[in-house]
Amino acid sequence: MADLVLDPVVMTGQGWADYGLVDSGHGRKYERYGPYRFIRPEPQAMWRPRLEHWDAHGEFVPGSDEDGGGRWSFGSRVPEGWPLSWGEAKFTAQCTPFRHLGFFPDMVPVWDWMGERLDGRSDAATLNLFGYTGVGTQALSRFGPVTHVDASKKSVAQARANAELAGIADRPIRWIVDDAAKFAAREVRREKRYDGIILDPPKFGRGPEGEVWRLEEHLPRLLGDCGQLLDDQSRFLFLTVYAVRMSSLALIGLMDEIFRDLPGKLEHGDLAVREEGPDGRLLPTAIFARWSND
Repeated sequence: MADLVLDPVVMTGQGWADYGLVDSGHGRKYERYGPYRFIRPEPQAMWRPRLEHWDAHGEFVPGSDEDGGGRWSFGSRVPEGWPLSWGEAKFTAQCTPFRHLGFFPDMVPVWDWMGERLDGRSDAATLNLFGYTGVGTQALSRFGPVTHVDASKKSVAQARANAELAGIADRPIRWIVDDAAKFAAREVRREKRYDGIILDPPKFGRGPEGEVWRLEEHLPRLLGDCGQLLDDQSRFLFLTVYAVRMSSLALIGLMDEIFRDLPGKLEHGDLAVREEGPDGRLLPTAIFARWSND
């Protein structure tokens, strides 16, 4: 029976050569992505900025709704895409219509944590659901075969291009355009198993055939299927959730119900990014729940 840890954990990302959180405040954040600097909305940055002026190449101006609409405004020329790296992972950053820049830098401590669970392995089979542009898939591919699933054909194509950029196109990665929930259910029927699963479901989304995803409605069944794809020899499951009015306690309560019969440990908490500078203020970005079996 998995031990449930109720005290929350904060997983903190630090800047590196190609990324840094320069400053934040007044509902915005100021970041560097390689040679370019951008301003994006961040409702949780309720404090005052530390810097008097933010000299950015571009800013994402949000729309009037809460569904992520808006547009980019550029003060100087920014290319359509430019290469970045994290460790051996390489990928293309770009200003997307959804305010993101092609990857989620707050996931770095998650990728490190997964690597610690799989350290020394070269045959670990892992599953990346809602895999987006595949930086997490690159991180997992160091330890064995990866199945990368995303409903967006464009995102999967970008993930494959990123793998080619990183020089790992020959690694055993399955690139699948599919509805994540349907894929997981089929894997259960096929009696598949994985050593680790990472999933980053959106609040709302649509599959390649118009399937509708609503987090609160569909997450319990998806997590239940994921639980059936793991066994007492598996090492982890990591769930992140962004942009919802929900506590990580709700996530871990659901996982406690599903993972009750497995050994290991259940934990929950926040992802955060540490600002650059002497004070190192923490900016929360998402909530998570995780199961590990060390």
